[in-house]
Amino acid sequence: MIRIDYTNVMAETIGERDGILREELLSFRHFVIETHARIQKEKERKFYFTKLPYQDTQDIKEFAKEISERFDYFVLIGIGGSSLGAQMLFESLKSINHNIYDKPKFFIMDNVDPDKFSSILEIIDIEKTCFNVVSKSGSTVETIANFAIILDILKKRLGDSWNEHLVFTTDPEKGFLKKFGEENSIKILQVPPKVGGRFSVLSPVGIFPAAVLGIDIDQLLEGAKKMDLVCSIEEHVEHNPAYLIAITHYIANMRRGKTISVMMPYSEKLSSFVDWYRQLWAESLGKDGLGQTPVKALGTVDQHSQIQLYRDGIRDKIITFIQVEKRNIDFKISEDIPEDIHYLSGHSLHEILNKELLGTKAALIKSKVPNITISMDRISPYNIGMLIYLYEMATGFSGYLYKINPFDQPAVEEGKNFTYALMGREGYSQKLEEFEELYKEKYKIEIQ
Repeated sequence: MIRIDYTNVMAETIGERDGILREELLSFRHFVIETHARIQKEKERKFYFTKLPYQDTQDIKEFAKEISERFDYFVLIGIGGSSLGAQMLFESLKSINHNIYDKPKFFIMDNVDPDKFSSILEIIDIEKTCFNVVSKSGSTVETIANFAIILDILKKRLGDSWNEHLVFTTDPEKGFLKKFGEENSIKILQVPPKVGGRFSVLSPVGIFPAAVLGIDIDQLLEGAKKMDLVCSIEEHVEHNPAYLIAITHYIANMRRGKTISVMMPYSEKLSSFVDWYRQLWAESLGKDGLGQTPVKALGTVDQHSQIQLYRDGIRDKIITFIQVEKRNIDFKISEDIPEDIHYLSGHSLHEILNKELLGTKAALIKSKVPNITISMDRISPYNIGMLIYLYEMATGFSGYLYKINPFDQPAVEEGKNFTYALMGREGYSQKLEEFEELYKEKYKIEIQ
């Protein structure tokens, strides 16, 4: 179960300077009806991610079971949309101590940072490790660079059986991984061609690693299905949670100057959900001089590092809290504690966490900082599935509010092209010339 409380973004709570008038919200009714119809027509194209909750998972579950029984270590090689979703599912739905007590132990090789790369190699046993290489294009520099090193290690250590330790998740029709995988009898899982990386968590990109780790992917998809049903409502802005989130953030941004979207879960296990959200929101909507900057915070930790800024700094933020109402485990403070701290006696850690959230919200209301609270009764695959779909749909809908394409990333591609040129990739010589013209180090300080 998920509830969304948007009381504290409304003008009647925090005033018209920072809050949204209900009349403003309702003025989007015709836009919602028209855009909803447009989205329905585009579910076979741009909004293809809406079909993922309805996929057949039987083959994935069977193959995942085989991998989990055969290997002690499972390493995902991928970056951005190819890794953030799997990381989010792992950290939110498995024990924080999974890699200490359970198998297969899970690691992600995303960045091309030698320190991180070597730290994973020091922990895993190559002979007991499956590497899942994830890249829709099959050409992502960081992913292919890490894979190239692992490939060399596998061949040297395992001889002719090296290919049995690899699984590729990539485009079903083209790309290096597709070609190399077929040539070397490597298992290939398909990324639907119409689904972009940051919207791919409910495809094999995310649900295969999740299934290997023992997460109930059917419940995950059931939650997404439920949210798809809820988001099929078009008659009233306030009855469609995805459209509501999109419109409140759009008004806050474009009419109230809230250029920063802070997401602050009061749960350590949901910290990586914010990492996933940041890419989704930033890469989809940051175009043509538009979009909000997504910022990560964590309750209660960032009450002691960020709330001062949020309350008393520039008034350019809208904050989303995520609250978990029930925990599988909790700790109660004894009655037998020193008198000076006796006010804590009888309270549990979870209770204190939620009271900290209430106190923070009250302080923000007093400072007229707009904030939304998303509450879930517990962290479960079903609820995480709902939350994922909620933000994917809110992001897609927001693209039409801003009149931009939320499914491309031209500014990212430009950086990739310069990287290809610097690495000497064939066909990018013109980009190298452009880079040399742009990049001139003229003013430097060197300290020894």
